[in-house]
This record gives sequence, structure tokens and C-alpha cells, in this order.
Amino acid sequence: MKKVFRWVGIGLLLVSGWGIYQQYYPDRDLADLQAEYRFPDSQIRNIAGMPVHYRITGLGKPLVLLHGTGASLHTWAGWTQELADSFQVISIDLPAFGLTGPHPARDYSIPAYGVFLDSVLTALDIDSCYLAGNSLGGLIAWYYASQHPDQIRKLILIDPAGFPRREVKTPLALRLASSPVFSRALLRVTPKTLFRKSLLDVYGDDRLVTDSLVDQYFQLFLRPGNRQAFVDRAREKSQVDTLLLQRLTMPTLLLWGEADTWIAPSDGQRFMQQLPNAQLITYPGVGHVPMEEIPRQTAADARVFLRGK
Repeated sequence: MKKVFRWVGIGLLLVSGWGIYQQYYPDRDLADLQAEYRFPDSQIRNIAGMPVHYRITGLGKPLVLLHGTGASLHTWAGWTQELADSFQVISIDLPAFGLTGPHPARDYSIPAYGVFLDSVLTALDIDSCYLAGNSLGGLIAWYYASQHPDQIRKLILIDPAGFPRREVKTPLALRLASSPVFSRALLRVTPKTLFRKSLLDVYGDDRLVTDSLVDQYFQLFLRPGNRQAFVDRAREKSQVDTLLLQRLTMPTLLLWGEADTWIAPSDGQRFMQQLPNAQLITYPGVGHVPMEEIPRQTAADARVFLRGK
């Protein structure tokens, strides 16, 4: 009987080991990723000591777009298509994500992201612009606007981060990346199912979470350095004082998905209480990334706001 249990135990270990092995993925070749995920009008340029991937489409006043955690400039493809007839739409892969990859100093504090954004705008000769951001990108956007108020004509914040988390649990991917044990495994053992789960969490309409969308997020995560950068970013504990929001006197538009399970929709009212010159639009049934889930509707609302006085 002992031999039976021993062989059963060995069998379970082998099955478990095979399951882990199947989730092992090496880094993708950077040149292959660039060939696959660059847009015809996107560029990669060395700025602030890193190869920054950005996309500039259209003519008009610059509209700069910042994505959230785990995403890339691809999240703004719908807005780029909708708004490039009236604006110079500029989307950027932030450090730690997309084709830009890790920050050379591994600094993922919000002030460091502010310095990065300033370097990009300087390199692109942009002295004033409209600025929009989602989630982490929204936090970077409002922080940057508080430090450079004269450069930002109008501000759009889409399900932005900033206030201490409440009402919702920390996303699984961030919990794993923050764990001393699981974060090490995440550097090589990267279950694709984790990306599907995360996207199902951030979308209100599960039907929009296609295999190609999951694969896009997953493949860009395999860019050399991105997995370590994701862990580093998840462990970044510095906070930004939300009282800085009171400095933002420029017109500000808040867009929020009412089905957001990552940042509570009630945070929209917290932002409204701090922002001196803001309006709020919410979307029933929509999740954490409204500009990606319902690009036409959100872009139309952005257009009305940006064209107004």
C-alpha cells in the first residue's frame, strides 16, 4: 500500500511539473515583437535612455494618450481612428510596458513617470497639449498636470487611479507580482489564462475579450525586461497626494465605466470633490477601460469636450 501511495505521489508531482512546464515562456525576440506590434505610423526613438515606442496620427492640436497597467498604446487604437481627423493623436508605450520596455533605473514611481513624460514631450517639441490617461495613465496625467499646469490645455481622466483602493480587491496579477514567492515564478512561468482573466475583469462585456486581444496583451508582456518591470511596478508603494488635484484649474473630463471592478466607480465622486473645473460621464455596463471597450462613444464625448470652450 505504501508503494501505491508513493507512486501516486510521484505521478501527481509529474503531472504538476508538466503543467508548470507548459506555462514556461522565454522572452520574445524584440525585433520580432517590433515587426508584429508596431503600427505603420508608430516610431521607436531613444528618449531618456530607453527606446520609446510612440505613435503620432493626424493633424491638429496634440492630444497625448497614456495607457494603464499591463496595457500598451494599442489600447488607444479606437480613439486614434476616431479622433485623428481633428487632432494630432499621440499615444505612448510607458516604461515597463509595450515595446518601450523597462526603465533603465527601474524607477516606476509616479514622479519618475512624470519626468519621462516631460522628456517625451520635449523630444517631440510639444509645449502644450490636451492630455488623457486611463487608470495608471490617468494618475500620471493628473500628477503631470499638477506640476505643469501651463502646458495642459484640457485634461481627460478615464477610470483614473490615485485614491487609496476601497470596495474592490487588488487584481490577481498585481497580487501575484507583489508576492515574494509568486513574483519569481512570474518572471518565467506566465499562464496565458491569467491574461484572459484580467481582461474579463476589466471589460464589462465579456464577448469583446477575443483570443487575438488576449494574445496581444500576452505577447507584449514577453518583451525582454517587461516581466521584471511589471513586478517592480507592482512593488512600488509610493503615493501621490490627492490634494494636488485642487491645483488643476484647467477643464477636466472624467469618464468612468459603471462596471469597473478594478477602481470603484464611486471614486469618480471623490475626484469631482477635489477638481475645481470638472465634469463626469459614466457608462452603464462598461468596465475599467471604456476607451477600449466602447471607443466610438467615449471618443465622441471626448471630442465634444475638447472642442468646447
